[in-house]
Amino acid sequence: MVDVYTGRAAMFMVTPRGNESAQQRQAADRLNQIGRGLRELGIGWIPVYSPQAKGRVERSFGTDQDRLVKQLRLAKVKTMQDANQFLEKEYWPEWNERFARPLAGVTDMHRPLTPQIDLAASLSHVEQRVIGNDYTFSFAGRRYQIGRGDVQAGMKRQSLRVELRLEGELHARYQSRYVEVYECGAKKPAEAARAPRAVRKDHNAGGKSQWMEGFFERPAPELWQAIREANANS
Repeated sequence: MVDVYTGRAAMFMVTPRGNESAQQRQAADRLNQIGRGLRELGIGWIPVYSPQAKGRVERSFGTDQDRLVKQLRLAKVKTMQDANQFLEKEYWPEWNERFARPLAGVTDMHRPLTPQIDLAASLSHVEQRVIGNDYTFSFAGRRYQIGRGDVQAGMKRQSLRVELRLEGELHARYQSRYVEVYECGAKKPAEAARAPRAVRKDHNAGGKSQWMEGFFERPAPELWQAIREANANS
């Protein structure tokens, strides 16, 4: 979508402090999770400021909070599944028949996702963490370690983006690159098997060379015989 038109509840915006000016709020640029996700997806946010728009939203909420609760009680709805079925089959059809008005025309303003947009990352719960001197960081009461293969110079005391995905997986991104992380104390991820390095047996005998083993036990000619053979060969 291009823009989102919502109220100004805390789930959509950070409540400004009373002693802050408009310039200070703009300079702080504080965003909650919904605001951050909309910005990453390139979607604009339009909050309601006029009494007319605010009243329209509140009247709709008030009608649901009053009428819907009573109708759910009369229908003896007790589970979430039964409530959803009641909405689809009874409440919404009656609501649309009474209050809905046909549109004069519809222009689809939705845009396709581009390869540059990571939808899973934008729809995550994102927080910033500082990398410790031991290349660890804390998140949700737990300590996580950055994989040794992804450690690089200059990471200490730098900011790390931590993403808790909708499926429950934890991802960490450092300078637009994802790094491998695992919980401290948990079993480390399996490392790739390394080919064993060839070992030189003559240099791996506890400092004892074996190339002269049995040298003095081998029979050798007498000295005078060796001198005679050498003179004959020359």
